[in-house]
Amino acid sequence: MGSTGVGYLAAVAVLCGALGDAPSRGIKCGGVLSAPSGNFSSPNFPGLYPYETECTWLIVVAEGSSVLLSFSHFELEYHDACAYDYLQVYNGAARDRGNLLGTFCGHSPPPPFSSAWHVMAVVFRSDRHVAKHGFAAAYWKDACGGQLTGLSGEITSPRYPESYPNDAECRWNIGGASGGGPLTLVFADFQMEGGQGCSFDYVALFDGPTVTAPRLGRYCGSTRPPRTVSSTPHLLIIFKSDFNIGGRGFKAHFYSGECQEVFTAIKGNFSSPQYPSFYPNNLKCQWSIHMPTGYRVKVFFLDMELEGRSSLTGGCDYDHLSAFDGGTENGSLLGRWCGRESLAPVISRSNQLLLILHTDRNTAKRGFSIAYVGVVPMNISCTRTDFHIQIPVQSLAQLERNRIYLGTPSCAARVVGRNFKIHTRFDTCGTESQRRNNTSVIVSTLYIDFSVGDQEDIHQYEVQCEPKRKEASVTLIAGPDPSRLSQAENLVDAQQWEGEAMDAHEIKSQDTSDIIFISICILAGLLMVIAVVGLVLL
Repeated sequence: MGSTGVGYLAAVAVLCGALGDAPSRGIKCGGVLSAPSGNFSSPNFPGLYPYETECTWLIVVAEGSSVLLSFSHFELEYHDACAYDYLQVYNGAARDRGNLLGTFCGHSPPPPFSSAWHVMAVVFRSDRHVAKHGFAAAYWKDACGGQLTGLSGEITSPRYPESYPNDAECRWNIGGASGGGPLTLVFADFQMEGGQGCSFDYVALFDGPTVTAPRLGRYCGSTRPPRTVSSTPHLLIIFKSDFNIGGRGFKAHFYSGECQEVFTAIKGNFSSPQYPSFYPNNLKCQWSIHMPTGYRVKVFFLDMELEGRSSLTGGCDYDHLSAFDGGTENGSLLGRWCGRESLAPVISRSNQLLLILHTDRNTAKRGFSIAYVGVVPMNISCTRTDFHIQIPVQSLAQLERNRIYLGTPSCAARVVGRNFKIHTRFDTCGTESQRRNNTSVIVSTLYIDFSVGDQEDIHQYEVQCEPKRKEASVTLIAGPDPSRLSQAENLVDAQQWEGEAMDAHEIKSQDTSDIIFISICILAGLLMVIAVVGLVLL
C-alpha cells in the first residue's frame, strides 16, 4: 500500500475514535470526505438543526496536497464564548487542541481556511436549547491561496518544487491569530521568471489584508526576497504567472507575534506560545538573544514539557526545542530537548543564542518557560594575597564605576584606561576563607548594579581564588530570578577576553606579593641556619 493509502487509513482510524463518543442521538451526520472537492452542511440544512447533536467531518485528500475550506452560509446560536452551539475547525485530526484553528458561533461565518497538510476536520455541536439554520461549507483539494491564521506556517507556489503552472494567481491572507502582532515572512527558496519591473511572473507583498494596503515589495527572478516584517497583524501575498516560461517557484515561512522575538535586554523571560496552556501544532518558532560584543548568553529552563521521545529511535523526532550558538541555525548545536525534563542551564560561546521550537501535526503539551541573562565579560586573576578584576568599560558603558563593586560599595571599581578595575587584598572587601573539596579558597561577591529607578536589578558573581595555585574563577550566583535558580553554574575559569590583556604595570603589581613572600621564606631560612650554628658553638 502506498503512503497515500496508509495516511488515509490512519485518518479514518482517527475519525472512528472521534466519532465513538459523539452524542448524535441517532442523527446521521459527519463522515470521511475523500473526493478532491465537495460540500457538506449541518443536519436538516437549510432547516433547523436538531438539538443535542455532534457531527465530525474529516476531509482527507492525497498526501502532499492541502485543503481549502469556505462557508457559504452560517447561522448558529450566539454566545460570547461559543459555549452552547458551536463549530470548530481543526488543521488535522479533531480532538487535538494543538490543531484547533478556531471555534465559531452566531451569524458571522468563519474565514476561508487553508490546511497545513492533507487532513482537515470540522466539528459541529448543538445543545438542548435554541436551534438555528446551521451552515453550508465547501472544500477543494490543492487550492491555491487561502486564509492562514496560525502562529507560524509554510507557503509554497503550486506544485513546488516542480515548475508552477502558467496563468496562475494565488492569494494568501495571513492574519487573525491571537496576539495580533506583526508578521514576519522569510523566503527559503525562490526561482521565478525574471524581467524588468517583474511584469511577467511575480510575488507581491502588501502590509495589510487587501491590495489597497501599502505594498512591501514585488519580486521575481532567482534572488530570494529580503526578510519582510509587516507593521500590522495582516499580510497579503499574491503570486501570479503569465502564459509561458515558468520556474521552480518559492517556499516561504511566516511567523507571528509570540512565535518570533528578538531580545537585546541584559536579561529577560519568554515562553512557548499560549504557555502554560497547550502550544499549537505545526509550529516553527524562534527566539533570538543578542548581547553586546564580549558577552555570552546563559539560558535557564524554568519549566519544560514537550511531546516525548520516539519509542523507535529514542530521539526527539517529534516536538523539540533546539539551541544554537550564534544567530542562525548554521551555528553550533548546543542542545536539542523534548519530553519533560529538568535541564541544566546552557551558555553560549558567542554573544548570540538562537532557540527554535518545532512542533508536528499532533500531541501538543504545556510547552516551556525560559529565563536568560547576559554574562558580563571579565578577567579574574589572583595572587596569594590579592584579587585582580578587569571588565571592559564598553561592555558596561551605561554604568558608573560605583555600580560595580566587590563585597561592599566601598570597594568600587576604578576606571583605568579602557577597563573597570578592582585590585584588593584578601583581608578587605568582604572576602572570607572557606574550605571546599579539601582545599582552602578565598571567596567574595562581585556586584554589578543594573537597576533603573525603582526596578532593582543587581547581578551577583562569586569570585574565588585558590591561593596556593593562584587560580581564580567566577560564578554567576544571581541574575534572572534568584529564587528559582538554586545552583550556581561555573562560567569562567580565569577567562581571557579577546583583544584585552593586562598592561606591564598591572602584571608587575601582581608579582610584588610573590617576591615579598619568597624573600620572607629566604630570610626565615637564614635565621634558622644562624640559630643552628649558634647552638653548635655553644
